Amino acid sequence: MDPEGKKPGKVRRKEAGAGDNSANNSYLDGQLLIAMPVMGDPRFERSVIYMCAHSSEGAMGIMVNRPAGSIDFPELLTQLNIIKKADQIKLPESAETMKVLSGGPVDTGRGFVLHSSDFYLANATLPIDDKICLTATVDILKAIAKGSGPKHAILALGYAGWGPGQLENEIQGNGWLHCDADPELVFGDAVEDKYSRALRKIGIDPGMLSNDAGHA
Repeated sequence: MDPEGKKPGKVRRKEAGAGDNSANNSYLDGQLLIAMPVMGDPRFERSVIYMCAHSSEGAMGIMVNRPAGSIDFPELLTQLNIIKKADQIKLPESAETMKVLSGGPVDTGRGFVLHSSDFYLANATLPIDDKICLTATVDILKAIAKGSGPKHAILALGYAGWGPGQLENEIQGNGWLHCDADPELVFGDAVEDKYSRALRKIGIDPGMLSNDAGHA
């Protein structure tokens, strides 16, 4: 978690109403990216990514379906000196059960909290849409530990990033599908089921996808 609240890169948000539904002209803020087998990048295999920022300057998103190993949120709060180890048993249920995910291969030592829009920190929280926000300072972790944080949240270590035009090229190459996000899918407990659920959301049977799709 970045205590100074620095935001990743210099990706700017799109202007309201910009773009259409084409891969060339639209921006995907607040959408879900769903990895296709043809993409071939093991770092994103079967990944579902919530897009936080997308513009002509690049894109940034958070993987929402890959657990960060055996990292435990209460223990992480102790390591960050937010609480004392003895106080772990006093944490609210929302903190005890909060998911720690691998958000992507970039800046894996930094934490990013995707959360419901009922929580906001001035100069720190980035609203993505009317339901989901992103905050990258330790203040939100302190609030969660005290029980005054957002109703729904996940902590991601690292993020996924693309340079100008890179994501658009990957979409054109059938590396990604995208669809509207919903808080239940982003914040849901069944992390291992999110990939299948996201595909079904756009009418695709996961069993019909082949790892060899698109290869000669």
